[in-house]
Amino acid sequence: MRKFTISILLFIIYIPSLLSQENKLNRPQTPVAPYPYQSENVTFENTTDGVTLAGTFTYPKGAGNLPAVVLISGSGPNDRDCDFLEHKPLLVIADFLTKNGIAVLRYDKRGIGQSTGDYATATSVDFARDVEFAVTYLKSRNEINKDKIGLIGHSEGGIIAPMVAEKSKDVRFIISMAGPTIKGDKLLLLQDRLISQSLGESESDIALADKINAQSYAIANDSISMENIKENLRAHIKNTYKDNPSLRKPETMSEDEFIDREIKFYTDNWTQFYIRYNPERALEKLNIPFLALFGGKDLQVPPMENAQILERLAKDKKNFQVTIIPNLNHLFQECETGSPREYKKIEQTVSPIALNKIANWINEK
Repeated sequence: MRKFTISILLFIIYIPSLLSQENKLNRPQTPVAPYPYQSENVTFENTTDGVTLAGTFTYPKGAGNLPAVVLISGSGPNDRDCDFLEHKPLLVIADFLTKNGIAVLRYDKRGIGQSTGDYATATSVDFARDVEFAVTYLKSRNEINKDKIGLIGHSEGGIIAPMVAEKSKDVRFIISMAGPTIKGDKLLLLQDRLISQSLGESESDIALADKINAQSYAIANDSISMENIKENLRAHIKNTYKDNPSLRKPETMSEDEFIDREIKFYTDNWTQFYIRYNPERALEKLNIPFLALFGGKDLQVPPMENAQILERLAKDKKNFQVTIIPNLNHLFQECETGSPREYKKIEQTVSPIALNKIANWINEK
């Protein structure tokens, strides 16, 4: 019998088998203080929303006129290091870039860590406003060349960066790491199919899940009232159980609890924005240097389907560069299959190949 799970998040951060950590995991790339550069804990204000963002600003000692970047994490309640399975990818990226002459600002998402605000109700639009004020903060620093400020966004952060650049002329370049380019509901369906295949699900089960999920997203995408969307989702999920007796819900939940959880996923602010948003429109408007990196074995933002839109745009936008790095997963780790089940056991946090491409591209630009 197939375990019935309708929804799957952009980051697979809620799977218990991934999160269980019986022993300290080996993470050799994680830098340890004291660092060979300046590292300051800082705060800055999003005065539009009344949010205080807390983060870390790193820069080479005694240097000035520096290029600088804001790091934008992917989906999920991430702190400034994007601490996940004891990997700290944003800390690793910040450390590498700062050692290569680039100043870096990274920060806790609103409502996470030491930042104020409400994470639970925020969407990519809210996170984009936070990034705008991060750029404003960088402009206030004497160490920074105000004409050399850029954004590096991973996953959802790769959607947010072009949104910010569309409004802020202070953003002079963008690096997108596994940034989606296709509409959110289509990406989530594709992601679910590929991950299910990697877990050995049968094609018949995957086809059934595709059908169920597509219907759920169609209902959630409807322009009717939220109450009607919830009512229609409840009926859809109940009918799915009735029509497919082989499906089973998680053993720890009653049927009503499971249905309520699914309805909450499809109707919360973040999902409602994400499944309706088409990143291609913001990318079409970009006229600044743009580097898109994809992992060749990424199952969450599949490279071929997402890179082809950028490759088409790059024919007219000569400052666009698209690179698929072989054998990297969604987290830019060197991997075997790309499955999220590998994330924990891989000791590498971020491939040096990706780190060097980022630093070299910034310094060349």
